[in-house]
Amino acid sequence: MKKITALLAFLILPLTIIAQDTWVQDPYHSKLGFTVTHLGIADVPGHFEDYSVKITAAEDDFSDANVELTVQTASVYTRVQDRDDHLRSEDFFHVEQYPEMTFSSHSIRQIEDGVYELTGDLTLLDTTQEVTVTMIHRGTVENPMADGAPVAGIQITGVIDRSDFNLGNGFPPPMISNRVEIKADGEFMIQ
Repeated sequence: MKKITALLAFLILPLTIIAQDTWVQDPYHSKLGFTVTHLGIADVPGHFEDYSVKITAAEDDFSDANVELTVQTASVYTRVQDRDDHLRSEDFFHVEQYPEMTFSSHSIRQIEDGVYELTGDLTLLDTTQEVTVTMIHRGTVENPMADGAPVAGIQITGVIDRSDFNLGNGFPPPMISNRVEIKADGEFMIQ
C-alpha cells in the first residue's frame, strides 16, 4: 500500500506544479499606494507609478499564492513635485543607490474565505525585514473586453514602520509618522 501511495504522489506532484498559473497585474486597473501622517494631524497619500507584481497560484481561491513585487523607487508620486524630489533624495528612498524595493512572500495562511495573512521579506534601502500583510481575493471573473479571459481582483493592506528600514531617519514621528499604511488594489491576468 505504501508503494502505491508513493507512486501516486510521484505522479500527481508534477501535475500540481504544471497546474500553477502565473498572474500579472493589469497596469490600467492596479495601484500601489501608501499613506503617512504629517504633523500628527493630516494623512498624506502617495503611490508608485512603476512596479511589477507576479502571483503564482495553483488554487483558484489563491490560498497557495506566492507574491513577488518589484518597485522602481524613483516612480514615487504624491502630487507635489518638490515633495517627490525630496522623497527620491538621500533623505528618504535614495533612488540613485537603491533604485528598487522588493517584496517576496514565503508563507500564506487563510484567515477566512478569500482573506489571507501573507508573510514575506520586504527589502527597502539596504534593509530586509519580514512583514505580514492582509491579502484579499475579491473574486475571479471573465473579462468581456479580453475574450472572456479570467481576471482576478486582489487587494493587499498592511502597515510597516519606516524606522525599521532607516527611511527618513532625519524626520521624527511628530513630523512624519513612522507608521506607513500600505494599500494595493489590482486586477490580475494569467500571463
